[in-house]
Amino acid sequence: MTFALTPFPVDPGEIRFTFVRASGPGGQNVNKVSSAVQLRFDVRASPSLREPVKMRLQRLAGTRLTKDGVIVIQADRFRTQERNRQDALDRLAALIQDASVVPKKRRPTKPSRAEKERRLTAKKQRGAKKTLRGRPPATD
Repeated sequence: MTFALTPFPVDPGEIRFTFVRASGPGGQNVNKVSSAVQLRFDVRASPSLREPVKMRLQRLAGTRLTKDGVIVIQADRFRTQERNRQDALDRLAALIQDASVVPKKRRPTKPSRAEKERRLTAKKQRGAKKTLRGRPPATD
């Protein structure tokens, strides 16, 4: 069974879920039921992702990435395990989707001659304005 995280299929065996008690709403039930989900996905060991995508994914994960290269996503927004599980999967899918986008290369540009001239005339005007702020010349 494979579910598609657009555009990469990820094997369910690569994702591990652990269920913990959640804080927040739930009344008396919150102390008894483990409804929060911790999703763990080992980026470095994943055969589903290409190397450039893995590198960008690790950079995007930020504090959710452990030293071992495992992304940990904590989901406890909802009261049910199933909705929290789906929320964690959706967030992982969004992360992988963002990492799969190849960033545009920056193309350096040169300012045109007219732009350089406009900049220099503006600098001269500002300098002239500032010299007028000084003390007037002494008259004898």
